[in-house]
Amino acid sequence: MQLRDLPHTDPGEPDVRSGRHFLVWLGRMQLGGQVAALLWGLVWMLPLGAMPLAVGMAVQAVVDRDGGRLAGAGALLIVLGVLVALGDSMLHRAAVTNWITAASRVQQLLARKAAELGSVLTRRVAAGEVVAVSTGDVEKIGWFVESFSRFTAALVTALAVAVGLVVYAPELGVVVALALPVLALAPLPLLPYATRRADDQRAKAGRATELAADTVAGLRVLRGIGGEELFLDRYREASQKVRTAAVRSARMWALIHAVQVALPGVLLVVVVAHGVGLARSGAITVGELVTVYGAVTFLLFPMHHFAELAMAYSFSRPSAKRAARVLGLARTTTGGDGSTGDNRDTAGRGVLGGELYDPATGLRAGAGRLTAVVCGDPDAAGRLADRLGGHPAEPGGLPSVRLGGVELDGVPLAGARAAVLVQDKDPMLLSGTLADLLDVPASGSVKPAAALAAAQCGDVLTALAQAAAEVPDGDGAPMGAPITERGRSLSGGQRQRLALARSLVADPEVLVLDEPTSAVDSHTEARVAESLREIRAGRTTVVFTSSPLLLDRADTVVFVQDGAVAAEGPHRELLHGDVTYRAVVTRETDDEKQAADRVRDGDAVRDDGGLPQMMEETA
Repeated sequence: MQLRDLPHTDPGEPDVRSGRHFLVWLGRMQLGGQVAALLWGLVWMLPLGAMPLAVGMAVQAVVDRDGGRLAGAGALLIVLGVLVALGDSMLHRAAVTNWITAASRVQQLLARKAAELGSVLTRRVAAGEVVAVSTGDVEKIGWFVESFSRFTAALVTALAVAVGLVVYAPELGVVVALALPVLALAPLPLLPYATRRADDQRAKAGRATELAADTVAGLRVLRGIGGEELFLDRYREASQKVRTAAVRSARMWALIHAVQVALPGVLLVVVVAHGVGLARSGAITVGELVTVYGAVTFLLFPMHHFAELAMAYSFSRPSAKRAARVLGLARTTTGGDGSTGDNRDTAGRGVLGGELYDPATGLRAGAGRLTAVVCGDPDAAGRLADRLGGHPAEPGGLPSVRLGGVELDGVPLAGARAAVLVQDKDPMLLSGTLADLLDVPASGSVKPAAALAAAQCGDVLTALAQAAAEVPDGDGAPMGAPITERGRSLSGGQRQRLALARSLVADPEVLVLDEPTSAVDSHTEARVAESLREIRAGRTTVVFTSSPLLLDRADTVVFVQDGAVAAEGPHRELLHGDVTYRAVVTRETDDEKQAADRVRDGDAVRDDGGLPQMMEETA
């Protein structure tokens, strides 16, 4: 595969049974690239291994004063040099291609998995782990895939040199052939120790990174309470632990390299000592001694590739394990009544619609109505919102959510996503322009201008227009204004409203919003609530909120408590008729709730602790 062919048309279905299986699968998926790198590696290393033979021929020709053989040896050296140069350059090209191809495949798989799971991904796996897999781990995995072909070429070359020495100079070649397995296998007992120390270093480095991120994120708060020095001391301590672990790991790898240099050195001393005796006795020529000496020296080169592969595997194995763990996550499906066949047919015809019903909680959102959902537990609200979108966070044996009687868990993901759109509590804004942000798959019924107006983004457009005018070659048009990563240049309320506008442009059959106005002031929130009702007329909309402004404009309010629907009806009726609902919406304390209950029951007493007295003091 050529780099110009990236990204892959289809990255394939990975084998995620373990990190080792994943690495084997990656190598198998680019077998052509591995073979090409192996062949070019042989073109590079075999001539390099044959160099001592040409040098020995030249030395012997000089000893014998044979000009013809000297010229022949010189010509052979030139040919070998050309092959070495060609093989080296082409191997580098093939190796880099293999590295980038493997890394690109893993990144595409991770992107596909992220798109499949959505926000559920970071609820099953820590966001830091996902970032680590998609950055540093990808490079380590690509390193192993790339180095494997060079290791194979080095192994074949080492065996060829050993066999050639046995044939060329049996007296010395047998010694080299017997010593070669020892040279290759000697570092193996040290590898487990090196791997454990490398894993310990990575774990400590991850902890230090977490501390640094927490310190930077909370620096303003830490300065307010005078705690920055405490956290800095903790980071210094963690950093020193990383340094110590890195030194211990480096010492072990240095020992492995020392073994791989020392043992061939010992072999070289033995071969030279024995060879000098053979040359003095006339059993071998001076040229043969030089050839054997050069060949043994050359064996240091493939030994380096053996060590590199061992190091690459020790670093890539935990990386591959993490990648396999992330890629092994699957969309949770339940198929409660076994009707998945009908679900696929229905989804294929594109007629998903109707009432949204969750059998687990009893929640019903009528077709074409604005339904507000109040949950006593905010985390439960997020999990329920994910369930309504057809991708629950964890498999819990719960029955599937139904849309128009069709189980969403059994519908192909594309069909479920097209029918139900879930906007998270903390929506993500990607970097780009405002036009890019609103360029999403949509029905075309809601234009960007209408969506921005409904989300009350007038002040956001003004700010973006000013930012666009400051950009070189900017024309001041807000749609061309740049939006930074995660929308960091915008306030929380502005980010929420732009995300809401994006969801409105998509115009799905069912729109699920989780706290869409939690960072918006009350005046703007009231206008957003009214506009949302108007622009989503005839479409099913579910809003998770505890804001009275949104609740008062909903067609129906559903109160979910302890995983089940506890009450349902208009907001004002629930406010006066359900004590628990009122406590959640108005955020009453237990004392206030008890006092209100006494007032409602006619038992309030006008004393220093009574509710009327408290109201007077408040006034």
